[in-house]
Amino acid sequence: MGFRAILTIALLLAIWPRGTGATAAEIVEPPGPEQSGPFEPLAIVVNRSNPENNLSMVELRKIFLGERSHWSNGRRITLVMREPGEPERKTIVRDVCGMSEDQLKIHVLHGLFTGEILVSPKILASPAGARKFIFNVPGAIGYLRVSDLDSTVKVVSVDNLWPGDRDYKLRVPTQAGY
Repeated sequence: MGFRAILTIALLLAIWPRGTGATAAEIVEPPGPEQSGPFEPLAIVVNRSNPENNLSMVELRKIFLGERSHWSNGRRITLVMREPGEPERKTIVRDVCGMSEDQLKIHVLHGLFTGEILVSPKILASPAGARKFIFNVPGAIGYLRVSDLDSTVKVVSVDNLWPGDRDYKLRVPTQAGY
């Protein structure tokens, strides 16, 4: 890698929004039914016009890592994420991407630099903002707590499991428990 490439990456890292980053203690198995604690499901949501009804965890990982750029109907995928440090984002980064926040940051920067990722995720500060964006962008996908869902977005199952199912893997601490 040349000096110009290293300088570009260094500059991108300097201006990239800073998250708290996950520690080794935070990269653990997702909470299961045997673990006590106040958790609520984190639903994967898409625009209501999206033809997808189920995504495998493998497909979801490819989408969130920028390795899949189009839906089955040919529409470009627009990824919506919350800001670094938010518990919902921590859950997605850990349980879907299998990374820490810093690892994801490096992955996205590398992908943007090499052209393997064409567009960085849209970062939104609130569940209401994410809902509104997903409602207005036909190719959008994101995630919301079940308590933040409404009829403006469509929930898709993950590995044929719905957020209310016992073995559903994506869970986030409740607002009171965080």
